[in-house]
Amino acid sequence: MARIVMKFGGTSMAGIERIRAVARRVKREVEAGNQVAVVVSAMAGDTDRLVNFCREASSLYDPREYDVVVSSGEQVTSGLLAIALQALGVPARSWLGWQLPIRTSDAHASARIEEIDMAALEKALASGEVAVIPGFQGVADGARLTTLGRGGSDTSAVAVAAAMKADRCDIYTDVDGVYTTDPRIVPRARKLRQVTYEEMLELASVGAKVLQTRSVGLAMKENVRVQVLSSFVTDDALMADTLPGTMIVGEQEIEDMERQLITGIAHDKNEAKITLTSVSDTPGSVAAIFAPLAAAGINVDMIIQNIAHQTAEHAAATDVTFTVPAVDLPRSIDALNAAKGEIGFDKLVHDTRVAKISVVGVGMKSHTGVAATMFTTLGARGINIQAISTSEIKVSVLIHEDETELAVRVLHTAYGLDAEEAA
Repeated sequence: MARIVMKFGGTSMAGIERIRAVARRVKREVEAGNQVAVVVSAMAGDTDRLVNFCREASSLYDPREYDVVVSSGEQVTSGLLAIALQALGVPARSWLGWQLPIRTSDAHASARIEEIDMAALEKALASGEVAVIPGFQGVADGARLTTLGRGGSDTSAVAVAAAMKADRCDIYTDVDGVYTTDPRIVPRARKLRQVTYEEMLELASVGAKVLQTRSVGLAMKENVRVQVLSSFVTDDALMADTLPGTMIVGEQEIEDMERQLITGIAHDKNEAKITLTSVSDTPGSVAAIFAPLAAAGINVDMIIQNIAHQTAEHAAATDVTFTVPAVDLPRSIDALNAAKGEIGFDKLVHDTRVAKISVVGVGMKSHTGVAATMFTTLGARGINIQAISTSEIKVSVLIHEDETELAVRVLHTAYGLDAEEAA
């Protein structure tokens, strides 16, 4: 007997017929003798609709009441799935976040899971009952409902899997696995059988939309084996334990890890570039730039500081360029302009027509030349690099957004990731 957590996203739960299809997949796992907990998202589009209701009600809404509203979508789907399972003869009941309970911090709309009380869930699993749990929600001290931020159902599923010491956490979504890059851009992209936690964390953070970044980080911390697979398959499809999707695992499970230099290529157009000109080239001047951004909760990615030059006033100065999420650009500009006196820059120039292209692979740890291949390939196609950032298993560059698809295609070929032609 295995313990399985099955998570179904919004497209999988979009309507009664799809919920019935989910129920049939859950029933197959139960009939195979497994103990099953299911985590569900709201129906596709419902969360956006609820968020808009809050904004229409008041632009300065109380985040505690916002959580009450936006978490209701998952309450609906968890109840409907429990009903559908019962109609198939499968013992099931829904468990809301406060009923288990799933205890979180009190950072409303972006809470973090601190603990899951397993007593009630263990009793349900032992009795053969399927626990249907709404993702995205929990409860803070004071019994206030909280939500985990957009995409938080993935994190809920991994947290439940860790708490119940599940053998596997299956994430059912509208794609059938993790690919070497976006198949809509590169039709010859290959589905990966295995990806390390570290690689998936990097891919998720630089634009791959398959899994929420926080869920991958939690899976790595708790050593939860996560599988990504499609929910849009026929009822007679293979069982999930035959590994039809992509398994996210630790490095020790990867076969021939060094053979594959690059695992995948991601792109992200949700970036904005900011340049501050004529910043004083003195100790503490760079800190004065990023302190107000940090205080505003804005993540900064790529950072470039140019070589100091002499201004008309004969003081050494430099230009500093960095990127922020495009959605945070207005707040970034406000924070920097408010601190202009402390920073001492001349002009603030911003550009949203940029894209970040990233190559990721644990093979970089033991191979050289990855960055050189990237720069040479892009240069040969006349693609200008505006900024660069690196980590142990990732190289990212900033380019003009119009060149995104060309960059992804040529790099996919340059690193030998194209699938073989069918015979």
